[in-house]
Amino acid sequence: MDHNPNSSKAGRKSAEKNRRNQMKALYSKLNSLVPHQPPMEMVSLADQLEGAENYIKKLQQNLEEMKQKKNCLMELYSSNSSSKISINSNPGEPIKIPNIEIHVSGSALDVVLITGPDCQFMFTETIRILHQEGAEVVNASYSVTDRSMIHTIHSKIGECALEYEAGRISERLRKFVYGVN
Repeated sequence: MDHNPNSSKAGRKSAEKNRRNQMKALYSKLNSLVPHQPPMEMVSLADQLEGAENYIKKLQQNLEEMKQKKNCLMELYSSNSSSKISINSNPGEPIKIPNIEIHVSGSALDVVLITGPDCQFMFTETIRILHQEGAEVVNASYSVTDRSMIHTIHSKIGECALEYEAGRISERLRKFVYGVN
């Protein structure tokens, strides 16, 4: 058997070069799927992989939130009669879930959000909207009943143009909860 060490060494070099080229092409393809990335030459391979990992985790989190939202909406629309609850202030008057009440007193803005038990995203989105609008969330709490969650959020709004800010925030929260445009 003729065993040439040079041809064996050249074969290994060629195989390694092909493997590196294939990995480079795969890294490049992965990097192209991650949005808003600087050109590949400017970012280390480790940073590219970390960016892709973070992007995938963000997509997984978004998917989970969307599944939660879908389940909540399916629950709300599938059972019109069972989606009504009675609130203690008006026991004879059922309120359709979700519901939001907004109370303004001076610079205090209090929000009462009533949702189904699978609608946690509505609470987090309400907090996000308040922050976006410049309201400072002072306290937030919730109560759970058999078919609903009652979230209470106490916040403060700026001293300038209180009525305008409160009106804008109220309108935006109602649009979110009731889907009114």
